[in-house]
Amino acid sequence: MAIMQGSGAMLAGAMVIGVLASLLTGAQSTGVCYGMVADNLPSPREVVQLYKSKGINNMRIYAPDNHVMEALLNTGIGLILGVVNEDIAKLAGCQPCAKAWVETNVRPHYPAVSIKYIAVGNEVDGGAAQAILPAMRNLQAALAAAGLDAGVKVSTCVRLDVVANSFPPSSGVFAQPYMADIARFLASTGAPLLANVYPYFAYRGSPGDISLGYATFQPGAATVRDAGNGLVYTNLFDAMVDAVVAALEKAGAGNVRVVVSETGWPSAGGPVASVDNARAYNQGVIDHVGRGTPKRPGALETYVFAMFNENRKPGELTEQNFGLFYPNKSPVYPITFR
Repeated sequence: MAIMQGSGAMLAGAMVIGVLASLLTGAQSTGVCYGMVADNLPSPREVVQLYKSKGINNMRIYAPDNHVMEALLNTGIGLILGVVNEDIAKLAGCQPCAKAWVETNVRPHYPAVSIKYIAVGNEVDGGAAQAILPAMRNLQAALAAAGLDAGVKVSTCVRLDVVANSFPPSSGVFAQPYMADIARFLASTGAPLLANVYPYFAYRGSPGDISLGYATFQPGAATVRDAGNGLVYTNLFDAMVDAVVAALEKAGAGNVRVVVSETGWPSAGGPVASVDNARAYNQGVIDHVGRGTPKRPGALETYVFAMFNENRKPGELTEQNFGLFYPNKSPVYPITFR
């Protein structure tokens, strides 16, 4: 190959660096939720090895687990660490309890385990939701007292029904005042809002209004234009995320990032729950999130739900069939992490 001179060589170098950065950003954008509501899963060490072998760089767990923490030591895998819903009220009303939670579940492991976020609850609703922000404040204070608040951020995981008027996306607004307060707290600490985004449930609830192709990232699906701002949407996932962004902006927290803390599509157990649809959706998410949304271009940190089919999940049969892998670690369908 001929050696380029001057600005030509610099341009070529910049292009190579840009391509590499794009690939790296895309790879770092996607994680997988490690649910454990099952009695037949491999050991945490085997699970972490599976993450590493598949190039999965981020993990979410729903409760502290010392065996998982030990398996994650010095792997560089980023972690969302969950606070179980049942502990929120105690943490909200007891600063020493929040301090003890941090001293037990964070300090012994960080930074050898790359804890990125503490998720105070998952899809908490009703009156219990009022305790989320006080618990977040107490945990934030405990992290600050331990000198850990610069690296570990406190947030909460919400369902999309915290947003009202989600169509078109620019109309999104938080349905309850407590969410606006949470948003402003996140803005003050530099933490993201963690949102569980499921086009599967949106499609299943309104199949006559949404095309399957639009819900599953299929090329050629009809686009949707947001009359509020002129942005064009080629998939439902982006529209749902940008409704959250609009709600954050209306709450005075437009600088808060959105992290998609769960998204997925079941492979069996109900209407349109099939291997083909699950593979199309999940591969579509993985391939797409490095580009971001129309409202917020750039990498969108996203966690696919879930690593394994979980045979003890309650509810509809679909709940047991969101996994990318069977408990024996064989894939439910081919999937590639970029």
